[in-house]
Amino acid sequence: MSPSTDSRENREFASEIKFLISRARADQIRSWARARLSADPHAGGAAGDGYRITSLYFDTNQFDVFHRRGSFGRSKYRIRRYGDGEIAFLERKLKTRGLLTKRRSIVPLNELEQLAGDEVARDWPGHWFLRRLLARGLNPVCQISYQRTARVAMTQYGPIRLTLDDNLCAVPTTDWHFNKVEGQLILRDQIILEMKFRYAMPALFKYLVEEFAL
Repeated sequence: MSPSTDSRENREFASEIKFLISRARADQIRSWARARLSADPHAGGAAGDGYRITSLYFDTNQFDVFHRRGSFGRSKYRIRRYGDGEIAFLERKLKTRGLLTKRRSIVPLNELEQLAGDEVARDWPGHWFLRRLLARGLNPVCQISYQRTARVAMTQYGPIRLTLDDNLCAVPTTDWHFNKVEGQLILRDQIILEMKFRYAMPALFKYLVEEFAL
């Protein structure tokens, strides 16, 4: 579940639970998590658990993904970049029976413009991604960026992951590359807490929910 350099084509099913919390509560939970979970091995910063995420999100002209119309409500397509890295992750997140699975491929940033066409070489890693965008009529609509704190642990049921996303910014775009302009700050006084796990919710996360009345 640590995403930064994982190049696997497919991910196993996982469950995600998200909470919108105050900045003060987030500070408490960040301290709680740092005392009980390990830092994401691909992160950095003073505490070794932070990194910047920037993503391009796709939708139809009618914003079917945003409104979750039909099958558009089960899948999301995005291009993600970590920090100032020179590679991009082409991703599809698919929800089936309440569980999430992810498909992703890695391409260099300077090759993203290939997605603006109608065809790419079949051996290009993003070939499947372009085919799905064209079939569903998806184009870039916005760029989202934020600062993430990530803590992880291994349990008897597999890995678990807790993240806190802060300074969420958005800017509209139709470009196939990342914009240096961060755009408008969203959720100025709130932070997104996410818990990810496989199978049943782990006892540690149940305790967190109860301890902080989430």
